[in-house]
Amino acid sequence: MFKISKSGYYDWLGRVPSKRVMENEAISSTIRDVYEDSFGSYGAPRIKAELWKRGYCISRPRVARIMRANNLFAKRKRKFQTTTHSKHNYPVAPNILDQDFTVYRPNQVWVSDITYIKTKQGWMYLTVIIDLFHRKVVGWSMGQTLSTGDTIVPAWNMAIKSNNITKELIFHSDRGSQYASSTFTDILKRYNGSIKQSMSRKGNCWDNAVAESFFKSLKVEWVYEHSYNLRSEAELSVFQWIETWYNRRRIHSSLGYKTIEEIEIELYNQKIAA
Repeated sequence: MFKISKSGYYDWLGRVPSKRVMENEAISSTIRDVYEDSFGSYGAPRIKAELWKRGYCISRPRVARIMRANNLFAKRKRKFQTTTHSKHNYPVAPNILDQDFTVYRPNQVWVSDITYIKTKQGWMYLTVIIDLFHRKVVGWSMGQTLSTGDTIVPAWNMAIKSNNITKELIFHSDRGSQYASSTFTDILKRYNGSIKQSMSRKGNCWDNAVAESFFKSLKVEWVYEHSYNLRSEAELSVFQWIETWYNRRRIHSSLGYKTIEEIEIELYNQKIAA
């Protein structure tokens, strides 16, 4: 049918695959494991970084070729709707952060934002507080309303409980009523000026780009892959993604393709050595 000789067929059949082919087959299995472990979110750069940690000396283009050959493609981010309600009469804080996301220590700059997650019982509103030093979610909460008491207050309480604020901290957010309300600003005033509140310029999402990026990752890598019947299901699911994946095992390009946990271990070792 293929118009080849019988001897030619048996000659091909008896050939031993090249070393390169055999290596690619072996690496393909590991790449698939890493890809699936990341919920399909890792592209070639992150998978290459993970392979290097496992002892594979491999280039990013080669990882990309193997991924394409195995139909493995990272999930693409897509836009989502903002929940910011900035039409209020509360005072607005100046933009101290001004898109400078470079920090040199933990608890130097925290950023916060709010997004929504759909369930068949109704909306759940997720508030996060992220430390710019290592991109860790230091505080978060999920509530059924967009009130200050259901959003930023419980998230703030979680963050402050696990972090000792000994130096000046900048707290940055959008101009949402939750952050501008006297209920929350009065909480910040209790720290006698050691916490400086900062707010994005009106309609400028780049001023809070780190928080925006976090929500895009959460939605694409996890939320869009699930359907929640109950609000409690959504809360447990988000807890699983943040606490067992994002804060511990997810590789961050902004951290030199390390995990948050690896950065924390390095910081601890530096303190011990000092």
